[in-house]
Amino acid sequence: MTSLEVPKTCKVITAETIARGLLNEVKDTLAKVQGSRPNKPTLAAFLANGDPAAVKYAEWSKKTCEDNGFNFDLRTVDKDDLEEEIVRANEEAGVDGIIVYYPIFPQNPDHDKYVQETVDISKDVEGMRHKHLYNMYHNVRFLDPPENRKKSILPCTPLAVVKILEYLQIYNPILAAGNRLYGRTITVINRSEVNGRPLAALLANDGAKVYSVDITGVQLFTRGQGIKHPRHQVQDKEGWGLKECLPLSDVVIGGVPSETFKVPTELIREGAVCINFSSAKNFDGPAVKEKASIYVPSVGKVTIAILLRNLVRLVANRPSNDDTDRLLEQAKTEAFVDD
Repeated sequence: MTSLEVPKTCKVITAETIARGLLNEVKDTLAKVQGSRPNKPTLAAFLANGDPAAVKYAEWSKKTCEDNGFNFDLRTVDKDDLEEEIVRANEEAGVDGIIVYYPIFPQNPDHDKYVQETVDISKDVEGMRHKHLYNMYHNVRFLDPPENRKKSILPCTPLAVVKILEYLQIYNPILAAGNRLYGRTITVINRSEVNGRPLAALLANDGAKVYSVDITGVQLFTRGQGIKHPRHQVQDKEGWGLKECLPLSDVVIGGVPSETFKVPTELIREGAVCINFSSAKNFDGPAVKEKASIYVPSVGKVTIAILLRNLVRLVANRPSNDDTDRLLEQAKTEAFVDD
């Protein structure tokens, strides 16, 4: 190294650091929404798959809920009884939101989708009901146009990644809302219907060029020039793989649920931002720190903060009595403005 060279350093940003500010926002907004009502919102969580990663996520969720003024009700059930138990929770006045840990039927994704549709939309804290997904893909922000009093719910992990990118200042706040990723190229390695595809759509709807990669190949998600298109467009990139996408990407997001998969560090663009949202480690930690400018090794605690953020939104979406209308309207207009 010559005297003129400056050693490159990679900033490692933890999910806990990012989640802290989001949780403060959640607590402030919850206080406005609750007003004088003493009851804590309750999240009912259904565990029917025995997945160790889901168990860990449930433990984090319980602690975060209880630390921030929420009740967490974990219900471990047999998968054959899950539908009936969800229907029962839909009817419980004391349950404000419902989360189900997927996959339940890994060999039959359509069955998981059926379970998602079983959750009442007013309690769908994960944003997995068709109406919520339709709104997300079409860039529609409200459930009740033209009144626009009820904000639509976005899926937790994709929205967590968006909030991480905002924290890292990848979004440009000078640009108009909906165009703040203009000029950014992002690769998302995962195209599941729960995480990868929604994330690619959200990023494209905000103006990014997104390469969505899975085992079947690469798709390019864009929204066209400027902000004239209200929703993303998808184009198959025949013959493309990671070796074509990664050298072009300002941001690389890994979400492959396998310990054997590693993003090829040698293909990552010098100075890229790398984010891992899988429960597995998709990046070789020491190697990626030599290449990336910023590395976020996990997003789980941010996802839980978003879960609570969504739960507050569900509470705010509900009809209220006259003495809390003013507080609800204030909370709706002041909090969660951009999504």
